[in-house]
Amino acid sequence: MSAETPPPPSPPAPPVKQARNPLHGITLERMLNELVEFGGWNGLAGQIDIRCFKSDPSISSSLKFLRKTPWAREKVESLYLYMVREKARRARTGGGR
Repeated sequence: MSAETPPPPSPPAPPVKQARNPLHGITLERMLNELVEFGGWNGLAGQIDIRCFKSDPSISSSLKFLRKTPWAREKVESLYLYMVREKARRARTGGGR
């Protein structure tokens, strides 16, 4: 038998690139802030019927709820993607707001 040492462990695999994921790197807080800036709390509550957007809304209370409620977070993510597309469309056509 030889007294060889085992080879060093291979380096960890590089993280999977998420080039196709438009939400990659965007925090829930950023999404929420941009949605409120874009349409206000009333606009957000009109799009997504959630009490934390209607009754004494705040970023912190909304974040707590959204982090615990996957279906609500998915709705916010979907609305955020719509807002991003809408902003891009308006910028291309020279539309306001």
